[in-house]
Amino acid sequence: MRPILPLLLLFAAHAFAQDQSVKPGINDKFLDPKLKVGEWTQKFETESREIYHQREKIAAAVGLKPGMAMADIGAGTGLFTLPFSQAVGESGKVYAVDIAKNFLEHIQARATKAHAANVQTIQCTGRSVELPEASVDLAFICDVYHHFEFPQASLATLHKALKPGGVLVLIDFKRIPGESSDFVMGHVRAGQEVFEAEVTAAGFEKFDEVKDVLKENYFVKFRRK
Repeated sequence: MRPILPLLLLFAAHAFAQDQSVKPGINDKFLDPKLKVGEWTQKFETESREIYHQREKIAAAVGLKPGMAMADIGAGTGLFTLPFSQAVGESGKVYAVDIAKNFLEHIQARATKAHAANVQTIQCTGRSVELPEASVDLAFICDVYHHFEFPQASLATLHKALKPGGVLVLIDFKRIPGESSDFVMGHVRAGQEVFEAEVTAAGFEKFDEVKDVLKENYFVKFRRK
């Protein structure tokens, strides 16, 4: 494993260059007003995708409790939104956050059909999760962090949105040269140690890693300082 200090120094340097996207164009397809939700549902919600195949175990391991307020960051087609809605119960709240308006309309329709009144959709931007300050107990980012074009800016807004001591759950692809697929190597800009260093530098502390649920992805938990 590479030393973390150089990674943190690199992160600090990038903090002064937030006008520069770390992955230009990665979200263009989701900003297309003609985005077809059905096509993405077939891609996201298929048994060949580890996240979908293990969705029940993932949802259980997140650690939600009745009455909690949580944010499903990059909610996509709503794969986890309704299970989270059930987990926090009527007294809880689920913010389904996404950059794609079409996805949010789809999630709202699913929530309405399921009588999930505790679900609220929020359209984020490339720099902000657009959540109220100190509004959530937990934020869930699953196979989405590598889509953050301005991670320092987005993490800063997420830090503000979490209550003191709030939890950030990060799931993303393992990016290991010689082991990971060509898709992952080309699509995901960095591996676990880099992403963890970025989150830590943004005011979070890693306190747990779930290792018995996923193989292609890592599953880590941070606490807001």
